[in-house]
Amino acid sequence: MMQIETLIVGAGLGGLRALHGLREAGIDAKVLEASDEIGGVWNHNRYPGARCDVESYDYSYSFSQELEQEWRWTERYPTQPEILRYINHVADRFDLRRDVVLNARVTEAVYDEAAAHWAVTTQDGQKWQARFLMLCLGQLSAPKLPDYPGQSAFKGQVIVSANWPKGGVDYAGKRVAIIGTGSSGMQMTPIIAPEAAHLTVFQRTANYSVPAANAPLTEDEDREVKANYAERRALMRNSPTGLGFRPEKIATLDVPEAEREKAFEKAYQRLGFGFALTYPDILLNAEANKVASAFLHRKIGERIKDPKTREKLIPRTHHFGTRRPSVDSGYFETFNRDNVTLADVKEFPILEFTETGIRTAEAHHEFDIIIFATGFDALTGSLLKPTIMGRDGTLLKDKWAQGPLTQLGVATADFPNLLIVAGPGSPSVLSNVMVSIEEQVDWFVALFAGMKSRREVEVEATEQAEQDWTAHVQERALETLYMTADSFYNGGEVAGKPRVFMPYSGGIRSYRRLLETCAAEGYSGFVLRKTPAAAHNAGAQQDA
Repeated sequence: MMQIETLIVGAGLGGLRALHGLREAGIDAKVLEASDEIGGVWNHNRYPGARCDVESYDYSYSFSQELEQEWRWTERYPTQPEILRYINHVADRFDLRRDVVLNARVTEAVYDEAAAHWAVTTQDGQKWQARFLMLCLGQLSAPKLPDYPGQSAFKGQVIVSANWPKGGVDYAGKRVAIIGTGSSGMQMTPIIAPEAAHLTVFQRTANYSVPAANAPLTEDEDREVKANYAERRALMRNSPTGLGFRPEKIATLDVPEAEREKAFEKAYQRLGFGFALTYPDILLNAEANKVASAFLHRKIGERIKDPKTREKLIPRTHHFGTRRPSVDSGYFETFNRDNVTLADVKEFPILEFTETGIRTAEAHHEFDIIIFATGFDALTGSLLKPTIMGRDGTLLKDKWAQGPLTQLGVATADFPNLLIVAGPGSPSVLSNVMVSIEEQVDWFVALFAGMKSRREVEVEATEQAEQDWTAHVQERALETLYMTADSFYNGGEVAGKPRVFMPYSGGIRSYRRLLETCAAEGYSGFVLRKTPAAAHNAGAQQDA
């Protein structure tokens, strides 16, 4: 049995940042990582074209000015290999690897109420004890796989985008299928098409995408950013999404059409995902969104030659931004190629897999390679994979059966000393997650350090606080258009998953102020104890 003060689960961007922050505060910590390498989702998502939709300078840690100045990003939007190199550089630069245990998949975590610590078991049978358990498992890290009839019959190669082979894949002369048109499907399509003999993209729902406007970063750009990094970070922290810019304060429909068109064009050519912030009400007002969506419909249409294909690729079933839009580099133009076909599975559903391909209601398609780019069981999927048992034998999966319940997105009642980084109830996927990670980790570090100095052994969210916060998250979501579409934001893309809005839509700045207020009020919504609650309960029973 190995003992440690804090056990962190996951060696991605969140887990490594937590390890560094805790270590700097003099708090002992170890990281358990299921994989044989660090990096989290950026270790597994090695598919061709994998790229972040946040600008590289902003998708980075802010805790070290030296790190900011020494690391040289090469492109505006970083690719998966570059992000993974950055993560490994940070791990080496700050000697983080010595406290990371690889090939240590957590299968069970049980809270010992009498001792006020977590007993954690890994897949290979290792046992750990820790006062605090921090879950840094990622929001998009539990792949969602379909189960078509006859799926195991296919004799060709089957690949999941979220677990891409490290050795790469040879598409030359191959007939390739991509199932899914979310970010991963959109990013890999333009890369695979030129190499494959033929590529068929199976689309369930047409998706919005804005050009990435990616480009190499020049030396002048690098110098300018590094000379003004502090100001850039301040803008990020005080913007709604952590992307470093704010929308105009005027409503969409209050702007003359010609002026609005110019603003949309400028945002389309430069802002990527930030197009949604051209005006403040695009995600709040259906009529404003309709105008923005119509602009995007025109821009998408201009990129596609064939009228029938064009009509299928223009998203008309949901408001722009209510499903996660992508940023792409030539996705729509790829369908102008002679060797690329769009298969509409709403019109012609997939009936079954065969030995040689896929049979739809329209035809039988033969393939050598089938790629599942079918997304993730977002936000809760990775958290509910291990068996996590809190007070009185309560299982997290049972407590969250109707949707996640949290106080400020960081903790849940009946699970003392369990903290969650960038999980449900926090800005997470609606933000530049690097900003969200750092703000939460710094808050956790201050909490733990204060508890240590006051000799407190337990921190637990109250039931009332988690009920109030969960209701507030839903209330903020209903102020927007998010619940008008099925998406991974609200569980609508996983059969049987509770349909509740999971991330906090109130913005980075508002959320940070709530964290600060909570701490200033002595951690309102939480109970901090110097002896375990189990001891109080036992004493109360004896008195009775």
